[in-house]
This record gives sequence, C-alpha cells and structure tokens, in this order.
Amino acid sequence: MNRTVRRGAGISIVVLAAAALLISPARGYSQTQGTERRQDRRQNRDDARATRQEGRHAGRDAKQECKDAGGNRIDCRKQKRETKQDARGAARDQKMGTAGETNQ
Repeated sequence: MNRTVRRGAGISIVVLAAAALLISPARGYSQTQGTERRQDRRQNRDDARATRQEGRHAGRDAKQECKDAGGNRIDCRKQKRETKQDARGAARDQKMGTAGETNQ
C-alpha cells in the first residue's frame, strides 16, 4: 500500500509540474521598446556632450582671436563666456528638446 501511495503522489507531482510549465505564459520581449528609448536618450546625451565640447573649443578660439586682434582682456573673456553659454543652450535643446517638440 505504501508503494502505491508513493507512486501515485510522485505521478501527481510530475503531472502538476508539467501542467504548470504548459499553462505559464511564454517569455515576452517587453524590453525592446525600453531598450530603444534608453538608446535614444543615450544618443541625445552624447550629442549634447559633443556640442558642449565644441562650444568649449570655439570659446577658446574666439578668445585667442580676440586677444590676437588687440582686444582687451575683459571683452575677450566675455566673448568666450557667451560662446560657451550658446553651446550649453544648444546642447540643452538637443538633450531635452525645444519647447515645441519633445524627445522620445
């Protein structure tokens, strides 16, 4: 009798485990859209970083040209600062999108 009960319990456990595997939903690919959005945001950040870096170089060049042309120190520094600020604004628009459009 013990052997019959054990065999019946073992068979029922195997049947329940197989049924649970068959009933459970298959894995989906829900990460695809999220991955694409993350990649888009990463690309936006990289583009914004490159824009800021270009602004830094342009600011240095503008300051040097101003100094070479005989401008005074304060005006040259102001010109460099404005160039860098413009680059930061452009980078912000690239990263976050302008007021009329939204980045996905």
